[in-house]
Amino acid sequence: MSAKIQSIRGMHDVLPDQSGLWQHFEKIIRDTVQAYGYREIRMPIVESTDLFCRSIGEVTDIVEKEMYTFQDRNSDSLTLRPEGTASCVRAGIQHGLFHNQQQRLWYMGPMFRHERPQKGRYRQFHQIGVETFGIDGPDIDAELILMTARFWKELGLSNIHLELNTLGSNEARSAYRDVLVEYLSAHQNQLDEESKRRLTGNPLRILDSKNPQMQELIEAAPKLMDYLDAESQEHFDRLKQILDETGIEFRVNTRLVRGLDYYCKTVFEWVTDELGAQGTVCAGGRYDGLVNQLGGKPTPAAGFAMGVERLLSLMENNEPELNDDLDIFMVIQGEKAQIQGLLIAERLRTECVDVKILVNCGGGSFKSQMKKADKSGARLALILGDNEVSTQSVAIKHLRSECEQKLIRQNELVDTLRELL
Repeated sequence: MSAKIQSIRGMHDVLPDQSGLWQHFEKIIRDTVQAYGYREIRMPIVESTDLFCRSIGEVTDIVEKEMYTFQDRNSDSLTLRPEGTASCVRAGIQHGLFHNQQQRLWYMGPMFRHERPQKGRYRQFHQIGVETFGIDGPDIDAELILMTARFWKELGLSNIHLELNTLGSNEARSAYRDVLVEYLSAHQNQLDEESKRRLTGNPLRILDSKNPQMQELIEAAPKLMDYLDAESQEHFDRLKQILDETGIEFRVNTRLVRGLDYYCKTVFEWVTDELGAQGTVCAGGRYDGLVNQLGGKPTPAAGFAMGVERLLSLMENNEPELNDDLDIFMVIQGEKAQIQGLLIAERLRTECVDVKILVNCGGGSFKSQMKKADKSGARLALILGDNEVSTQSVAIKHLRSECEQKLIRQNELVDTLRELL
């Protein structure tokens, strides 16, 4: 007996009773980003492996351990995208979107990382990404944070808190990196194996270690804030001022470094304590050197990404009320009524905007169809048999109230339903 075929571990189906919440979420996001003047871009799921090695950094967990990478029939190394920013930058360079232009872009779709699956962390997961190009001031950083704060309001979410930091310019970060490596190298005997591996490749990530035995060492480490250049400090101070004056509460977290190599200056995370270990629901910052790093001209850039599944978990905790109920279930009895019923339903969909109609197909007794109508959650049943076809009439039965069943002429149906619905 062959093994049962199931979905791949860490990759989940979204079933019909769950998809309504996804659609509700996606509509709020789409309406909000468009209200800020951002335009949608859609990139391929598969990219050249080199794109992510050059952008994310070869000495990162994502590139070293988590990417789904394979050779195609031409022996080219391809990768299922683990994040969206690199793909967005690649598309912008390829299609000339950044040349003497400012761009405000957003996207939504699946990403792939071979991680250990747990609540809020999947191997196929979905992200909303928002990216800006050609704008170098702290005002665009603030706009991105204001947008995310509006998301939480529109989605009905609370208990999400903003953490903020600056990594300084690439030059300041490089100088600090040397100081940090010198400090950590002098205490190598206190580093765990993961930190020893990161010491030569990505030492700033050591500051983000959750190992309790290393916390005292990390707390005593030199602070990046002490090595900022004047321009980076001014940028950060102005951002904090804007957030203060626009009413956005935040906490400066000097250990917030983000896991990707391309960040500089502003970095931020929105975190919650309602999701256990996977507490970050949105993260982003500036990446002014990435366009140049991937072959374009130097271009200031900033953006963020949000984990859809994590936000949906928070929304489920708050139980939003969704109205996905049908308006009409059409009960059909007889061969002539089958054709007439489909025609009536098409007319109603055309003339009654947003009406939701389910036409019974596949036959069945009147009693069984009425059971289906009641189970469907529809407010009304339209009953059409061969007699109604011959008299050009239709019966309306209220399924959620005690109103009396009514027989009306078909040419009165549109006006009647507009009143009832």
